[in-house]
Amino acid sequence: MKPFEYFVRTSLCSALFCATLCLAGSARAQVKPNGLFSNHMVLQSGMVVPVWGVADPGEKVTVKFHGQTKSATADADGKWTVRLAKLKSGGPFTMTITGKKGSASIVVNDVLVGEVWVGSGQSNMVFNVSNKGHRPYGLLDEEKEIAAANYPQVRMFTVPDTKSLTPQTDVKGEWKVCSPETVPDFSAMGYLFARDLNQALKVPIGIILSAYGASTAEAWVPREALAADPKLKPILDGFDTREAAFKAAPSAPPAAAPEPPPAPPAAGLAPALATPGAPGAPAPPRTRRGGGGDPVQDQHQPTVLFNGMINPVIPYAIRGAIWYQGESILGNPGIPMYSHVMETLVTSWRQRWNEGNFPFYAVQLAALKNNSNNPRVREQQAAILSLPNSGLAVTIDIGDSANVHPKNKEPLCDRLSRIALANVYGHTMEYSGPLYSSMKIEGNAIRLQFTHADGLTTHYPDGLYDHVSKSIPATTVSTAEIPESNDGPLKWFQIAGADGKYVDAQATNDGNTVVVRSPEVPAPVSVRYAWDNYPYGANLYNAAGLPAAPFRTNRMDDTPTVPAQP
Repeated sequence: MKPFEYFVRTSLCSALFCATLCLAGSARAQVKPNGLFSNHMVLQSGMVVPVWGVADPGEKVTVKFHGQTKSATADADGKWTVRLAKLKSGGPFTMTITGKKGSASIVVNDVLVGEVWVGSGQSNMVFNVSNKGHRPYGLLDEEKEIAAANYPQVRMFTVPDTKSLTPQTDVKGEWKVCSPETVPDFSAMGYLFARDLNQALKVPIGIILSAYGASTAEAWVPREALAADPKLKPILDGFDTREAAFKAAPSAPPAAAPEPPPAPPAAGLAPALATPGAPGAPAPPRTRRGGGGDPVQDQHQPTVLFNGMINPVIPYAIRGAIWYQGESILGNPGIPMYSHVMETLVTSWRQRWNEGNFPFYAVQLAALKNNSNNPRVREQQAAILSLPNSGLAVTIDIGDSANVHPKNKEPLCDRLSRIALANVYGHTMEYSGPLYSSMKIEGNAIRLQFTHADGLTTHYPDGLYDHVSKSIPATTVSTAEIPESNDGPLKWFQIAGADGKYVDAQATNDGNTVVVRSPEVPAPVSVRYAWDNYPYGANLYNAAGLPAAPFRTNRMDDTPTVPAQP
């Protein structure tokens, strides 16, 4: 090579190398907020609002929003956080985020201030408004719903499906403004809940949708919470063992996580049948989605969804959370431990967000002719009411006999929004159906006491079953069954003596109590209500048209065992 040619080539290489370094340095210097802070976002009113992201270590970052200017310096890891003082509902506003002198500002447009809720759980929370492209989802009469969905103050951010071994700190996605064009891809639960709040409160509503189909509750719990709990640590240890085995031999066939025996049908249910989905039948095998043999890519494994889909959105200021999950709890740790897992989940989320005991409202599983939705599961779900600032939306009367994804979400979201409107926003209204509180034996009968029992009735809400109609296209016909009448005697009450053998009972409303008896049980000891996978026609309501939650007065007939962990 000639000297001149060598000189030219080396000079060009040096120039290219320098340019690459400059570009890399520029990329590192660019301030980057968390992906939630983007166009059309909704910020929470009435509380301190954290805004955070990354920059060069030591770089000063300034956030300007609605008359406030707040600055912070990125730490040694390049992380920065500013906290805006309490905001009032309104907008649209603009937020600007600026780094060191000379760097371009990030401008976030069309920002509203209102109420922000997180929606999480499994497929019934994912369940989209439209069936098109989202089978088996889609609301009843979805075309009508979509055409009416002109609510520009309702916004939704859908967190992408992400499973991770370690906690993530950023999230991809975008805020979508609710319109007939965008709402088909919205979570139906998130949309209807937000719409109801928006119409009642007349303020912007934002939903951060972070849910994953067929996921278990323990997948949404942080590692530290599981590790610190002697009852739950074996679940984490088993996961770690499987992950270590995968890393040691990634090409080996995946080792299945040990499953406990299928949950036995509750006493009084039909005996186990061979047909999947029949009352008392075992739940179908659970399946993972993607990831080959890596346990991390299995949505049933502990911590993986918290790491990938919840940690990245903490500490975005929120008012509360709604939760719809339960069909996937029949594996480890199983039904007997579900309430404990959920208590751990709620407590750990509240600790991480550092907003106190923010509202956490769960949906109880609907009636379904499948053991996945059996009464013991609903009993464990109802235990969430023992936690402060919690709520339970009962759906025993709005399920489909053969569809784990019931399409009749309207009354469900009405019940969820009632809980929020009454307990968070101060609206005077009944927000719960009758909840069993105590019993008293009176000779050959048992008198049951309830909370939320004003105007006990057997009259289910008018229009509740209007959707069960041949006029609806065949693709959306509900498989719910219509009770024979909208009034009549109480159904699905059973009574037992000391032998624990339940028989169908006569039950009558007596003021705000229910009296239960049977000539077959002269010395009664316990009562249960709607204790079946699909208690067709269960009809105890209060005057607000809200259904009673299934219950039993005595759990001594249940002797669950916690499954052994690997």
